[in-house]
This record gives sequence, structure tokens and C-alpha cells, in this order.
Amino acid sequence: MGGDYQGRTIELLNKTCQWVMVEGRVRGQSGTGTAVKNNDLECAMGNEKIYKGSCFCGAVQFEVSGEPAAMGYCHCESCRHWSAGPVNAFTLWKPQALKVTQGAANIGMYNKTPISYRKWCTQCGGHLFTDHPTMGLVDIYAAMIPRLKFEPGVHVHYQESVLRIPDGKPKMKDMPKEMGGSGVTLPD
Repeated sequence: MGGDYQGRTIELLNKTCQWVMVEGRVRGQSGTGTAVKNNDLECAMGNEKIYKGSCFCGAVQFEVSGEPAAMGYCHCESCRHWSAGPVNAFTLWKPQALKVTQGAANIGMYNKTPISYRKWCTQCGGHLFTDHPTMGLVDIYAAMIPRLKFEPGVHVHYQESVLRIPDGKPKMKDMPKEMGGSGVTLPD
């Protein structure tokens, strides 16, 4: 590994990770650098990234690997009510990409419908993720993965929106056809 480094180099303990941390910069074997702010850094195993996240109090910690299948905003009443916000920023992943690394016994679950199994920390109440078994995906709320660059591609359930977001992204009346919805888009 080349590079002109100033400061202390700290090698990550995970031997499968091909990155080292250098005072706020990360370098891989290719020599390219990525700026980071703290140690909840994602690292790469080959070409696969690993992102770390946790609940509000830190009792539940997890890693998610690879890249999300989709990112966007959900405007449905159920997500708004659950998140206590006007919109929910989602990242959808294959379930095998998610690994709870600490505090699995502290995860509570509630399902109002068979479409969504919402999970949270029983210690602090912090929301974590939602399993969507009918889609074969898990929604890891965007805010739970601080180092993931959130790049929303779509708005779903926009007919239920209480906060219009004129960002030029597709606005689905409900869901895309591929996910069991009508596939109808609404104006920005």
C-alpha cells in the first residue's frame, strides 16, 4: 500500500477487511481513499461493502453488506405513523445481507399486516428495520446506516403523501408493478 500519510495508522481488526484507517481517510489495496468521520466505517471484502448501524442506545448493533436493492421514500400512512414523521426514507436489502452482531435478544417485533414485520430495540425503543417477507426484502431505515450514501430512486404510496417532494423522482401511486402495485405514476 502506497501513499503519503501523516498521523497514526490504525489497522482494522477484521482480518477479512482490506482497508486501513488513517486519520479520517481510508485506503484500500487499490490505494484509493474514502473520507470517514469515525469508526462506524464501512469496509470492503473484495468488492462488497459492509456498513455498520445500531439502535438509539447502541444495545442492538448490526452490519449490512453489499448494496441495497432499492432506495427511496415511502409516504404510506403506516410508515408515517410508525416513524412519527411525514415520510420514511427506506433502503431495501436481501435478508441475507443483514447480520445482527450484538443484542439480538433486545429486538422486539410487531406486525400489523403480513406485509411488514417492524423491529425495534426493546431497551430504547429505537426503530431498526422492517422485514417484508412477501417481497423477500428487509427495509433498513436510511438513518440507521450513517455511512451509506442515500440515493433515493423512487417515491412509493405517493397518493397518501402529506409532504410533497418535487425532486423529479418517479412518484408511484402505490408500488411498482414488480412489487405487487399498480405501477401507476403520479405527477411531481
